[in-house]
Amino acid sequence: MRIRIVNWIVILIFLFIALNILNLEVIQGKKFRILSNQNCIRLIPQEGSRGRILDRQGNVIVDNNLSYNVMVSSYGNNEIDKTLLGAARVLNVNLKDLQSAFRNRYIASFMPTTIAKNIDVKKAIALEELKPDLDNIMIHLYPLRSYPYGKLACHVLGYLNEIDLWRLTKLANYGYKTKDIVGFGGVEEKYDYLLRQEAGGLSVEVDHRGRLVSVLGFRPPRNGKDIQLTIDLKIQKIVEENLRGRNGSAILMDPFSGEIIAMANNPNFNPSVFVKKSDSSILNLFADSDAPFINRAITGVYPAGSIFKLVVATAALETGKINLSTTFSCPGSMYIGKQEFSCWDTHNLQNLTSAIANSCNVFFYRTGLLTGAQTIYDYAVKLGFSHPTAIDLPYEAGGFVPSPLLRKIYKFKNWFDGDTANLAIGQGELLVTPIQIIRMMAVFANKGTLVTPYIVKAIDGQEVANLKRRAVKLSVKESTINYIRQGLRSVVADPKGTANALSSLPVSVAGKTGTAQVHQGQPHGWFAGFFPYQAPKFVICVFLEHGGSGHAASIVAKQIIESMIKEGLI
Repeated sequence: MRIRIVNWIVILIFLFIALNILNLEVIQGKKFRILSNQNCIRLIPQEGSRGRILDRQGNVIVDNNLSYNVMVSSYGNNEIDKTLLGAARVLNVNLKDLQSAFRNRYIASFMPTTIAKNIDVKKAIALEELKPDLDNIMIHLYPLRSYPYGKLACHVLGYLNEIDLWRLTKLANYGYKTKDIVGFGGVEEKYDYLLRQEAGGLSVEVDHRGRLVSVLGFRPPRNGKDIQLTIDLKIQKIVEENLRGRNGSAILMDPFSGEIIAMANNPNFNPSVFVKKSDSSILNLFADSDAPFINRAITGVYPAGSIFKLVVATAALETGKINLSTTFSCPGSMYIGKQEFSCWDTHNLQNLTSAIANSCNVFFYRTGLLTGAQTIYDYAVKLGFSHPTAIDLPYEAGGFVPSPLLRKIYKFKNWFDGDTANLAIGQGELLVTPIQIIRMMAVFANKGTLVTPYIVKAIDGQEVANLKRRAVKLSVKESTINYIRQGLRSVVADPKGTANALSSLPVSVAGKTGTAQVHQGQPHGWFAGFFPYQAPKFVICVFLEHGGSGHAASIVAKQIIESMIKEGLI
């Protein structure tokens, strides 16, 4: 009886073992084969190069330089300290620092460990010469972002940094992961998915102790795509040189295509500080109260000042409230209710052309009251205000154009004639961006088309027509455009015009100045115009933050145009 019980126990044990073997080998065999392969196969990554960024002529403005990283392999070597000591002597660093770097970055014996990054080429050569004695040391070439022109066009380009939590959350499903280097701002961010390289590497087999058994394969890394911009490097340099020392922005654009020829901002920054990992410099930039990272051309919102008078003139002419013969007398101020609204000078009798040339407030107070605030709002939207232009750069602001209807809906407040008067001269709650101003000015340069500004011309040598947003032919009468063009030319050509300083240039310029009052500090200064007048090739906008006046902005515009003429660029 006891023998029978023992036999049954043995049989049950062997049956249990057999069932488990069946489960492991047959039922879950596929699962464990996959796990086994994953356990014994490792990838040693090799990085490709991020795509370059070029100007419209093909000049490289963002490149990649080879960085030399020092790596050591501990596989099959019991004298790692000897290797680290030899490296420390060549690199002229403390041995303990290299030992600490090795411990912190060590993953497995088959995986080379980086102990020093971005060493100079002389030290890299010296370490290569140590290989006969230290065969487990290697120099790893790593592409490092290079900005050969320093701060030039930094807001257009952007910079690179380690991915943050916000971006990682958004992009995790697209293959981005912790510690990835990604674009921040400008083209580097907007087109990161095109510029980004794809890592390759060696696929190796290792044993259960992490020791290399064999090399299974190699996948070459893929470089990112090169992006060619519409920016002209020579003109960009000129614009930045003439903006230096002044806070603000300056843009040049093709009035017919919307191509951005130059876009400069001040203050600015050097993207290279993020490559060099200069912590103190980076902290200083982020702590700077002047906000050097803000692309004022597309993100900064400001009162438009007198440049907005062109919107009022368009609305009034299109609705028949005024014509070229309409005149108003300017005694230096006027009353609306009990409130006095002043002009910056006494202009006497003014028609539309002279009112634009002299930037007469009283003329536009009266024109605005005749036209009506809601109509002004409608034409402001038609001319591209109150919403982003859709330029292919991140973080563009839309600005704000007030109206009686919006105020009633959102603020439950009434609109008064004084509000209309303020809006008519570009003050009050109105907020615009420099890119919106230049886009509006292009309508008068190209005679009626609202273009969409863009910055990318080609990708990997192939022009990307689909990235060029549509241009809209506005339903504005030809006579309206011609009347306003006459006024814009008078701003420069008339001896009393507010931008008469540009009349001495050998090229004919038309434009409009603007002085925008602010609550604190000096007024902002605006100038927007186009040249040559008869056959425009460029439209320009200069904005000076707390620059004092539109006259100051027109002087900067004059200096930019003079420099372009001198360099044979016009």
